[in-house]
Amino acid sequence: MILSTILSENKRRWGIAAVSALAAGSVAPGVATAAAGFGPSVSVVVRGAGAGCATTVASDVSALGGRMTRQLNIIDGGSALVPTSAVTQLSAAPCVAEVTPDGALKPASIGGYDPTQDAGSLFNTTKLIGAQSAWAHGVTGKGIGVAVIDTGVAPVKGLNNAGQLINGADVSFDSQNAALTYNDEFGHGTHVAGIIAGNDIYGANAQSGNSQGGAAYAGNTSQFIGVAPDAHIISVKVGDESGVADVSQVIAALDWVDQHRNDNGLNIKVVNLSYGTTSGQAYTLDPIAFATEVVWRDNVTVVAAAGNGGSGSHGLTDPGYDPYVIAVGASDMQGSTVAAFSSWGDGIRNPDLVAPGTHIESLRDPGSNIDLQYGATATVGSRFFLGSGTSQATAIVSGAVALYLSAHGCTPDQVKRALVMSATPLASQPAAAQGAGELNLVGALAINPGGGAQSFARSTGTGSLEAARGGLHVVSGANGVALTGEQDIMGNAWNSAAIAHSEAGHNAWSGGTFNGAAWSGAGWSGAGWSGAGWSGAGWSGAGWSGAGWSGAGWSGAGWSGAGWSGAGWSDYSWS
Repeated sequence: MILSTILSENKRRWGIAAVSALAAGSVAPGVATAAAGFGPSVSVVVRGAGAGCATTVASDVSALGGRMTRQLNIIDGGSALVPTSAVTQLSAAPCVAEVTPDGALKPASIGGYDPTQDAGSLFNTTKLIGAQSAWAHGVTGKGIGVAVIDTGVAPVKGLNNAGQLINGADVSFDSQNAALTYNDEFGHGTHVAGIIAGNDIYGANAQSGNSQGGAAYAGNTSQFIGVAPDAHIISVKVGDESGVADVSQVIAALDWVDQHRNDNGLNIKVVNLSYGTTSGQAYTLDPIAFATEVVWRDNVTVVAAAGNGGSGSHGLTDPGYDPYVIAVGASDMQGSTVAAFSSWGDGIRNPDLVAPGTHIESLRDPGSNIDLQYGATATVGSRFFLGSGTSQATAIVSGAVALYLSAHGCTPDQVKRALVMSATPLASQPAAAQGAGELNLVGALAINPGGGAQSFARSTGTGSLEAARGGLHVVSGANGVALTGEQDIMGNAWNSAAIAHSEAGHNAWSGGTFNGAAWSGAGWSGAGWSGAGWSGAGWSGAGWSGAGWSGAGWSGAGWSGAGWSGAGWSDYSWS
């Protein structure tokens, strides 16, 4: 039934409510009563029963006192105005397959589509996890700063209101170009930030002290609303236009967050880290794990992706494998199961919980790398993009943490305890895959902070930077030299014990200097690049336009399960 399919699709896309079919009866074919041409008329769409019926349909409409208003050959009929009393007779005519109401289609809700009909929309996702219930009770994340260590965040609609997006350090390769500094040329960071705290109407409630702000969010289908709509984003950029970053950059970003968490207007309480490597050493030695623990002990909750290696991963990615942080796997909203790509734990360190992570709709970054590659299959309306991965699930939990912290002042250990205790176990799913179960925000908010102190062995951070890379290396696009060994992206020697000592003393950053080089706190100074060399081969920021991952590459499987935890920007993920 072509017309039924077309109308059904239009109803879904445009938010038109379903209309009951017009009643059908039986009359003698082609016989019109004298009264048929009188009384009120109704606009209908008439679908012919097959090829060649268009002329007959028009004759039937005319015989019943109506008139065709538009011929539509694709349905062997068209639109018509007919007497209301004649609809039943028209429906019974031999060449008429279906008569349905006609009417104007109006765009409903955001971006010209209906989010209530999209399983992965933020509207349905926030409803599923209980965020909308939290908003209705005034819990909106107000005042909580969430640091997104990622590829930058573009100030697109939904993230461009005053005070909503704050740029922290840019320690990416892009920072050597003033036109690229802070921007998100890849597109991942924008997608993540939108999930956490995107909000079309931010400011009306977040900064005005309006205690009824949540009432404007719950049930709102006309604006884009993230999980913690009144929280603010601090973008700390590490990934360049290809998403590439070295572990030394991530550590520098974590140290920057730790030392600037209490700066005026920041109030950083959450770190979203959708990054992971397959570190070749225990978390008790790993430099990234140590940096996250320092941040954690300084009252900032770190939420990290479990990884996208699936059931064969044999463990979580670094730093998610550190038991202190909140490690997040992805659940499949369609089947109440763990997503096939979500990494399993080893039975000892498993994901703490899972959250929706398949086909999640968030803000599109027009012209970004992933937008250019997958826009044809991933774009929803004009403003949104669909993505899958533990990155998306991690962002959802980061938003949930911001909500919890806005309702309960507590420690990272305590918020982790509430989320784990309240999680809903998924039937027939092993603990290695789901941890405690799926995020249940309503249940978590009902748990008052208390106890929850973790007593795992602490990381010393004295291990190898090279081992922390897990076999992934950034490579100069100018000369093909890979960054390996105990040196950072500036080419400076990396002494893990000395760096750990500085981190513990909260002085790893000194002004704009990190590990002996001039890294500006608001972005790098260009002077820091000149003269730096890897293995005797010099390079400059301009040489990194073609930087890539050595040995792994940005394949269709994407971010290779050991690099950025985005589950791959493939047609499978962006559907």
